[in-house]
Order: sequence, then structure tokens, then C-alpha cells
Amino acid sequence: MSKAFHKQEFRKLIELNDELENYFQNTVIPQLFVDADLTLRKFTPPAMKQFNFSPEDLGQPFANLTDNIRYSTIIEDINEVIESGEIMEKEIQTTDLNWFQMNIIPYIIIKENKTNGVIITFVDITDRIKTLKELEKLNTSHETFIYSVSHDLKTPLSNIEGLVEYFIESSASVLEKYGAYTEEQQNIAALLKRSIHSMRNIINELSEIAKKENDYKEEVETVRLENIFHEVKMTLNDTIIRKKAQVHIDFKEPEVEFPRKNLRSVIYNLLSNAIKYSSPERTPEVLVKSDKVDGQIRISVRDNGIGIAEDKTDLLFLPYSRLERKVEGTGIGLYMVKRIIENEGGTIQVKSIYGEGSEFIVNLNPKSNVVGF
Repeated sequence: MSKAFHKQEFRKLIELNDELENYFQNTVIPQLFVDADLTLRKFTPPAMKQFNFSPEDLGQPFANLTDNIRYSTIIEDINEVIESGEIMEKEIQTTDLNWFQMNIIPYIIIKENKTNGVIITFVDITDRIKTLKELEKLNTSHETFIYSVSHDLKTPLSNIEGLVEYFIESSASVLEKYGAYTEEQQNIAALLKRSIHSMRNIINELSEIAKKENDYKEEVETVRLENIFHEVKMTLNDTIIRKKAQVHIDFKEPEVEFPRKNLRSVIYNLLSNAIKYSSPERTPEVLVKSDKVDGQIRISVRDNGIGIAEDKTDLLFLPYSRLERKVEGTGIGLYMVKRIIENEGGTIQVKSIYGEGSEFIVNLNPKSNVVGF
């Protein structure tokens, strides 16, 4: 080959390098380039700002520079991407409590068909996580309000109805002895009855709304448990950090057929309770796992918390049942969880040893698209 050809190729390489350098210097996205030896080779200015990197960090082992990324398995994930050549996506939180969608992309040398490192991209999703948290609170508040109104008004209405009937009957016996109803008295009695009837209809309609919302068959879809778990974990992350809880997963059955929103509500309530009812005597540990038992998919949430007394387990799934008054709550969460699961044909049960911890178990029949813990 001629020297002119080599010079032309060299110029192209310089141009490509300049373009790459220009991209790295001007992008607004935090990005890192880590080579196959797990050495930090390059980063964008937004990454420098976000993770407090400095030019002196270039060429350093990446394992020494991960303190500002609140994600303990990032080195293992990088190795996995290098070995598999497959892109990996994860949600992570940084020490400033911002959330990012982290994409680990293999950097492949085409001629050698070899992965020579990874490019790690961070997309800010903090606002999306905040929205998820607000939606979860809104859903819970809405369900609680509908149920509370329809449930709590029935008793006083029955009392009023009984008193009105007693008043009318008493008045009738007196009037029968001393004289007939006046037209005005008859109109008042009729208005009272109609008002009570109308109020009962309204309460019954609210009950039907609550029933339909709980029993409504939302669209069943194939849901990856790990994705749902990470969504829920993100909404509970502040509590997890405050409690210093260790949350682990073991999904031997990675997917289930279930309405996505409902499954998220179930896992949210069970994981939230597992952390909420932790023991002050030890570090909270929670294991969320799935496997197949006797042809059914089983998902369980097990903790090492305060546990439940044997004579109290039957009260767990009753509305407004709160076994631990010192812990904040409405007493309706597990009731709603049971309704959701049973609406899909599933079952939920609890195993607990007081003072040691609890395990909530739901069983899913995959043939009939029924989920269970």
C-alpha cells in the first residue's frame, strides 16, 4: 500500500477520534467508558459533575470510583455485559438521591468480534420515580376512601332508619288513639322515608363502585417480576435506606400472567409491610422469591421482623384490622391485597413466628393465568 493511502487512513482515524471527543465533550448525558480491564478510560462532563470525577481519575480502576453510585453490583454487571455482549438496563440511585436509568452497552471491536469494554449511559428518571410514588399513594388513598365511605356510613344510616321507623310507628299508635295524621305529618313521614331510601341507594352505589374497582378484570399480561420489584423498590427506597434494610430477590420463575398494576400493588403492600414491621433488635432482611411448586408458580415475601402471634393471624386480612398500633397505617392494605389476589383466582396465606418474622405466600396456576403469593 502507498504512503498516501496510509496517510488518508490516518487522517480518517484522527477525524473519527475528534468527532468522538467532540461528542463526549458536548453531550448532556452522563456517560463513562470502562475498558475490559475495568479501568475508567473516558467520561463526559455531565458524568464528571454528577459523580464528582476529576481528570486524575482517568486510568484508575473503576472499582475505586463507584462510591457515588449507589449500586453495589455495578462491577459484576459490567463483567456480565463484557462476557455476554448483551446490553443491560438497570435503575440506580446516586448518593444525592437522584434516580437514573443505567444502560451498560458492550463496546465491540468489529474486526475481532470481541468486547473491549463498556459504555455506561445514565438517563435521569428522578421525576418519573416521584410520579410513581405519588400514583401509588393516590391509588391507595382512593381505594381506602371509597371503601371507608361505603362501609362507615351503613351503620349510622341503619340507626337513623330504625329511629325514623320507631318514630313513625310510635306516632301512629298515638294518633290512632287520639286522631289521624295531618296531611303535613304524612308528607314529613314520606319525605323521611324517601331521604333514607335515597341515601341508602347512594351508599350501595359507592359499595358497587368499590366492588367493581376491586373485582374488575384488568388486562392480564406477561409481567417480569424483576421489573415490578424494581419499580416497587424505587418507591420504597427512602424507607429501605432509613431502616437500613437488606432486600434480596430470587426469581426462579421470572414471569407471571397478571394485571400489571394489580401485581405492583400486591408486591408494594407486602414489601412495605415487611420493612415497616421490622424488629428493632436486628437489621431488617427481606427475601422476595418465586419458584414452581406442584405445577403452580409461588411468590413469597419473607422477613425477619416482629412476627405475628398465632391467635392474631386470622385477623390480618380483615378491613381496618391493625395488630400493631405503634406502626402507621390504615389497616386496609392486606384486605385489598387479598381481594386483588382472590379476584384473579389466587390464594394468599401467612406463616409467622412471633418475634422471629413472617412469610406471605401467594400461589399461581399458570394454566388459568392465576397468580399467588
